[in-house]
Amino acid sequence: MLKYGTKIVAGVTPGKGGTEVHGVPVYDTVREAVKEHEADASIVFVPARYAVDAVYEAIDNGIKLIVVITEHIPVLDMARLVKYARARGSRIIGPNCPGLIVPEETLIGILPARAFKKGNIGIVSRSGTLTYEVSELLKNTGMGQSTVIGIGGDPIIGTSILEVVKMFDEDPNTDKIVVIGEIGGTMEERLAEAYKRGEIKKKVVAYIAGMTAPKEKRMGHAGAVVYMGMGTFESKIRAFKEAGIPVANTPYDIPKLLLS
Repeated sequence: MLKYGTKIVAGVTPGKGGTEVHGVPVYDTVREAVKEHEADASIVFVPARYAVDAVYEAIDNGIKLIVVITEHIPVLDMARLVKYARARGSRIIGPNCPGLIVPEETLIGILPARAFKKGNIGIVSRSGTLTYEVSELLKNTGMGQSTVIGIGGDPIIGTSILEVVKMFDEDPNTDKIVVIGEIGGTMEERLAEAYKRGEIKKKVVAYIAGMTAPKEKRMGHAGAVVYMGMGTFESKIRAFKEAGIPVANTPYDIPKLLLS
């Protein structure tokens, strides 16, 4: 992140206060860090057992954007945390996500910088590695990205696909939007309903991972769970097509759909 140009003002690890890492001062608590530095975002790499407390600490000390890389956070803990964050005016990205990047400006997460180029396409993705693959495909065809956000693959996450798409729809730097979904959950169906109602004006192109997944089987992410006929590959494709959102058969079709 430092190499990319992200302005990292402090690190926090209990018991490591007073030390430095790559020239960045480390504090024992977030409270101590924000007393000395102005910070508007936090990234959490803390192991699952302690990650929830780390996010609560960030929220309680006024951090408004919190990116949670950690996976395996218990679902009930995450449900309480998301509710608390919303009540306090903080936004969580993740957990179990690669973070976000504004190409050639700032990186908060673990996304590989080489895959991104500054441009006008917003990307929101439930899959980490597909985020990088699609971004690089766009880059190789001359298209760059305004902002790329990996929202995470867990059942309960802080920010949904629809929320990010609505932000892209209002963003003057974003002209078109790519949605990378996957089987499980109902986020894609909810986006399709909103698009059909006319709540999103910009062009949206989608890709859904999981076409060959066995029926009723969890695949990979904890969020890839099918609910009562909703959340299947077929239901997501049908919802998008009924809403008028073009769906790529493979990631390689996404650049063509954006240009069509």
